[in-house]
Amino acid sequence: MRKDIHPPYGPVVFRDKAAGFAFLTRSTATGAKTIEWEDGRTYPVIDVEVSSASHPFYTGTARVMDTAGRVERFERRFGKRR
Repeated sequence: MRKDIHPPYGPVVFRDKAAGFAFLTRSTATGAKTIEWEDGRTYPVIDVEVSSASHPFYTGTARVMDTAGRVERFERRFGKRR
């Protein structure tokens, strides 16, 4: 690998404010804000809108689409195929 072409790779906290959930991981992304983590160190923080704590698929609140109803409504509006 060539030297001095890769971005710095270090610890970053990703925080989902809506769910009150944060996790520490390593990333090349950095944030302008910082946060003091549980270990007493200060890390850059990146706020995200959706995480595994707030995503409907992972929380079990996902809705199932009624595709049969949508097809019937389409056929009523535009007629059936011949």
